[in-house]
Amino acid sequence: MLKALADRVFTSRAVHIRVAGAGFTAGPGEPELTVSLADAATAMAVAVNPELAVGDAYMDGRLTIEGGDIYDFLQLVASHLAVRPMPRGVLWRWKRRLAQTNDRLRARRNVRHHYDLTLEFYRLFLDDDLQYSCALFETPDAGLEQAQAAKKRRLIDKLLLRPGHSVLDIGCGWGGLGLSLARAGGQVTGVTLSTEQHATAQARARDSSLTDRTDFRLQDYRDLDGTFDRIISVGMFEHVGLPNYQTYFDTVARLLDQDGVAVIHAIGRHRPPSRTQPWIARHIFPGGYIPALSEVFPAIERAGLWVTDMEILRLHYARTLRLWRERFLARRDEAVALYDERFCRMWEFYLASSEVGFRDLGHMVFQIQLSKRQDAVPLTRAYLCD
Repeated sequence: MLKALADRVFTSRAVHIRVAGAGFTAGPGEPELTVSLADAATAMAVAVNPELAVGDAYMDGRLTIEGGDIYDFLQLVASHLAVRPMPRGVLWRWKRRLAQTNDRLRARRNVRHHYDLTLEFYRLFLDDDLQYSCALFETPDAGLEQAQAAKKRRLIDKLLLRPGHSVLDIGCGWGGLGLSLARAGGQVTGVTLSTEQHATAQARARDSSLTDRTDFRLQDYRDLDGTFDRIISVGMFEHVGLPNYQTYFDTVARLLDQDGVAVIHAIGRHRPPSRTQPWIARHIFPGGYIPALSEVFPAIERAGLWVTDMEILRLHYARTLRLWRERFLARRDEAVALYDERFCRMWEFYLASSEVGFRDLGHMVFQIQLSKRQDAVPLTRAYLCD
């Protein structure tokens, strides 16, 4: 059964697969890698449900790679999936909506599943400012710190921020962007559902003497009142869930001042609507979903908002993830000490599969600038060049 699956998948590049010592080669030519499965039960699980079982087997140490690493194997698989997408079941639309029904209770639980890991863990591989989203590489040799700073500058430019503006940061993370907005003159309100992120953001504001210009809250964005001159949301929309898109953009419209500007930075896909990869949904981002733009724009239109600018960042997140993975592997022993070996193998698989998604499977990042008035921003993009 596993051989039949491998023969269907690996049609242009070869891989050697070994199960409990006995092996076979799938695909033409010399095998690029050897994938070893611990036993027949693992092989059967992979054959029946590869999208879930490959990651689970790697986490448990029942799947190992020779001649490369897990990224090399996933890229080999993706090179075939990019032209031979796996079919979807007839119930996939219903199932994905059910999985993404992120009411307030479920949203809080899903966010804490991922973001309430210890701060020490995230410091192992993120930049000093704890930016956990796509960086912007303005030059080929830009490092992670430089690229994350460039991303923040780009977002602040798109907000057309002026001193004294009130700013709402939806999904403020550990406070890095909010603090940069405050230094640029904004009066910032940041909201998160992660207790770890909230505590860290507050501590950083105190340490930076910015408590008078920042208000970090442990609060759902749907429960906010008032209006803001500027609204920013970075890396949070992926957690909203398809059934809540209209509520999200209606809330942005309700909270945005009549002359205000909002910028949404999020992961998207260049292909038609799909569903969250099952292993990612189970272990990394429960309730998460990467949308097609065709799913985003109808909600924006119904909310009565203008799309005043849009930019697609294509391979920037692939480079970001590559640097995160390299930094994580360089300090892997520290990660094992914080958690355990299985947890670290899970994160290796997550970072590698995410990079593959951006390099080979059509994932990208979009930045959408929104306003209520068509003249709320300049008529050209010259202000970004300046």
